[in-house]
Amino acid sequence: MIQALTLLGALGMFLYGMNLMSGGLQKAAGSKMRSFLTAMTSNPFKGVMSGLGITSVIQSSSATTVMTVGFVNAGLLTLAQAVGVIMGANIGTTVTAWLVSLLGFKADISLFAVPLMALGFILSISKSDHRRHISELVMGFSLLFLGLSLMKESVPDLRETPEVLAFIQNWTSYGFGSVLIFLLFGTILTLVLQSSSATMALTLIMVNMGWISFEMGAAMVLGENIGTTITANIAAAVGNANARRAALAHTLFNLFGVCWALALFRPFLMLVGTTITWLGLPNPMDIVHSADVVMTADESMATLYGISMLHTLFNIFNTLILIWFVNVIVKIVSAVIKDKKSVDEDSVKLKFIDAGHLSTAELAVGQARNEVVHFAEVSSRTVGFLRTAIEAGDAKEFEAVRQRLVKYEEIADRMEYEIAQFLNALPEDSISEDTRTETKRMYKIIGELESLGDSGEVIARILMRRNSHNRTFTEEQKQKLGAVLDVLDKCYAVMIGNLKADNIEQIGIRMATDAEIELNDLRNALREEEILKIESDGSNYTSSVYYLDTLAELERMGDYIINISQALGK
Repeated sequence: MIQALTLLGALGMFLYGMNLMSGGLQKAAGSKMRSFLTAMTSNPFKGVMSGLGITSVIQSSSATTVMTVGFVNAGLLTLAQAVGVIMGANIGTTVTAWLVSLLGFKADISLFAVPLMALGFILSISKSDHRRHISELVMGFSLLFLGLSLMKESVPDLRETPEVLAFIQNWTSYGFGSVLIFLLFGTILTLVLQSSSATMALTLIMVNMGWISFEMGAAMVLGENIGTTITANIAAAVGNANARRAALAHTLFNLFGVCWALALFRPFLMLVGTTITWLGLPNPMDIVHSADVVMTADESMATLYGISMLHTLFNIFNTLILIWFVNVIVKIVSAVIKDKKSVDEDSVKLKFIDAGHLSTAELAVGQARNEVVHFAEVSSRTVGFLRTAIEAGDAKEFEAVRQRLVKYEEIADRMEYEIAQFLNALPEDSISEDTRTETKRMYKIIGELESLGDSGEVIARILMRRNSHNRTFTEEQKQKLGAVLDVLDKCYAVMIGNLKADNIEQIGIRMATDAEIELNDLRNALREEEILKIESDGSNYTSSVYYLDTLAELERMGDYIINISQALGK
């Protein structure tokens, strides 16, 4: 019992170390990783290299795949770009197997892991955020290999207690049926652990200890490639259609690979074996695995390298086959998962942060940023509604547009709350200082956007009071308010352009300031003209009051808009 609990604890240490190492790297890289991924995806080959590079660094294909699904959900990547990144992530994850094979078995890496913890502690007390993030990377690396070392020590020795895993050895006597059994075993183990890297480490230990043959270990590796797809599918379940398509593409990619690998199982293993012999090691296909036979150092190394080589060749061959069919994959997943048709253009909701991938907090900020742009674009529709309300010729037409203005005020309230809730859920200790500053900026921006929604509803109330007193605007007043709305449209366009820019430049701030000054000058000129008219002829005084109130609220909307651009520049 103690041995079993120790094995579980060692596995937990391995998984925690991997998560800590991955999280530290994500925070240390921060926005640079987001920029790298979005820049390096202009074609499928670059996408593959991008996914390979990021997964090799953060040591988690699940994190890269979930991040990619999130980026598709956020509109940062197209579906075709995402498929390339996922292919690369599958190749990148093989680096973990090689690290474990080369370092975890050949030498006792735990001897170096413990002193590394001292370095990690020293870095953790630094005042520099970047050094603290590096400390998480170092500590995670140490815990990963300590966990691996403990797993090796806590597994039972079959020569002394062969009955412990006799049931697993019994699975090896069914020919090709055994291959399918171990494939299913690898799939289920990965589903339970939610980490193909952890399952790979366990597979390497089982083969190295003589529990299972090289062939059965290969079958487990194929199963791991199926099991690892579940993480992305869980993340995409609450995302938009494209996010679910990206996750399905990952599943189809791995299922296709497993199908051809099973169809060519023996020839594929022979190719792997031949590759290992080129390294001057025995062919893992010829090594006898038994509890009664102790493998030599070369045989042990050949078996470990064989499993890692199979994992690598499987993903490389699969990518080389399917990279030419990215557009076909996109068409298939798009046909399976169709877009939902919107029956109500006013049923506005969040479209980029539905999935909320907080396991990669540093990378989730890109989703929030796109959602803020979406919020601004929704808010800009208010200008068109106000124009219709001001020019409405009858009560029925006015009431219809007034209700839309009220509805959009409620939409603004809801979007502000949901985006703020998403930002609140980002753990403070899991994001870099720059990202923390960016989230504070977004709080300010969504507050101003919500105020714009309030202004639209305020103007609707002003016009409703005007109508209740049987007053109307003159054609001249309508034309002047229309000119103000034209400038307000320009203010919105500049503001949305600034929100979309990766790095706002001084020209963006200047354009926003110029548009706001133009709005203020026009408001002042029109207000002075109206006051002079009231002084010379006060017969239409009540209508003039409602006109001036509307003018003042439109100018206030300009203030909210310039506040957003200024917040971006801070």
